[in-house]
Amino acid sequence: MATNAFTVLPGVTDASTITILFNGQPRQVAAGVSVAAALLGSGMLRMRASPVSGTSRAPYCMMGVCFECLVEIDGVPNRQGCLVPVQDGMEIRSQEGRTQLESRNHA
Repeated sequence: MATNAFTVLPGVTDASTITILFNGQPRQVAAGVSVAAALLGSGMLRMRASPVSGTSRAPYCMMGVCFECLVEIDGVPNRQGCLVPVQDGMEIRSQEGRTQLESRNHA
């Protein structure tokens, strides 16, 4: 669902756009902003599903406190989209429910 509720303000970025994939679909987004801001600015209102109820969730605080912006970026789950700068060619997927990070042996 696209909306004009979220727009990137003039002068905030360098006014150029880049291409990312969100859930397999190419999207033109503003360069120089966070992943969450880029997705909101392109009309995306849903970024993940709650692991408890499955309800749709979207970025809320935009400063890394609430964890509502969790997405999978380039195959890595549980990334806070509000803290990651968007880059050309990123593959971003909505995070559906709970995911676990790969266990690493630190011995």
